[in-house]
Amino acid sequence: MSARWTTAVLDPRQPGGWAVARSAEGFLVDANGALFPRDWLKRQGLDVLCEHGIGHFDGEPVFLLELRAPADVSGCGWRGLRQFMLEGDFAIYKVLGYAAQIGTWAREHRFCGSCGQPMTQVHLQRAMYCQRCELHSYPRISPSMIVLVTRGDDILLARSPRFVTGVYSTLAGFAEPGESAEACLIREVREEVAVEVTNIQYVGSQCWPFPHSMMLGFHAEYAGGDIVMQPDEIEDAQWFSVHDLPPLPAGCSIARYLIDLYVARRLGLPEPVLPG
Repeated sequence: MSARWTTAVLDPRQPGGWAVARSAEGFLVDANGALFPRDWLKRQGLDVLCEHGIGHFDGEPVFLLELRAPADVSGCGWRGLRQFMLEGDFAIYKVLGYAAQIGTWAREHRFCGSCGQPMTQVHLQRAMYCQRCELHSYPRISPSMIVLVTRGDDILLARSPRFVTGVYSTLAGFAEPGESAEACLIREVREEVAVEVTNIQYVGSQCWPFPHSMMLGFHAEYAGGDIVMQPDEIEDAQWFSVHDLPPLPAGCSIARYLIDLYVARRLGLPEPVLPG
């Protein structure tokens, strides 16, 4: 089965296709969702900051209208990206996740970071260009390590004050400049829960558009230390048995995949597939 969503750089001058509209309040939606006929959407008097062709959904071109401000459109409302993630339509979530990252990048690179002059979109490239500095700016990807630490039938899960009440997840953190993925993982686990790990194994990756993370997923085994929670970062951290787990992250997340994969292997169950 072919992928429903593929990214591409499309020429905004071409007619037709679908479009999504994004503002500070999220994506414009109606009873049919967030994809609108592009020609219709552009007649609604929206205050468009920029337009980008972002890919194909079921073979049809899709464009992003990044707005300066939200607008009232009859029969429509606004919905945040996280709501789409939790609603379970991963195909649409992938479209909107990519749109959110391109919209954020385009909004934040309207002006040159070197001289402050306005930048222009490069035709048929995902790039902004400053003519004075000859500086090109491309969408940013921030690598983040996410790891499930295990000890036999026990897995180490923690919760941040920012999490949904009661939900526990794996440990994660962003890589520092010049830091390897493995060094980042070891440092983050040590900082967040004061535990040492060994036998680090790469499992898989997932783009995480909040706002531009590339999550690199790992499994690691406990090597020593008692849990000491990092102040202001970790609200609680515990060892949980694979037979008695707390509320877990959304099923489409790589955090949930790391947990479900390990549980399946310990209990002899069918292994899950990482959404991607």
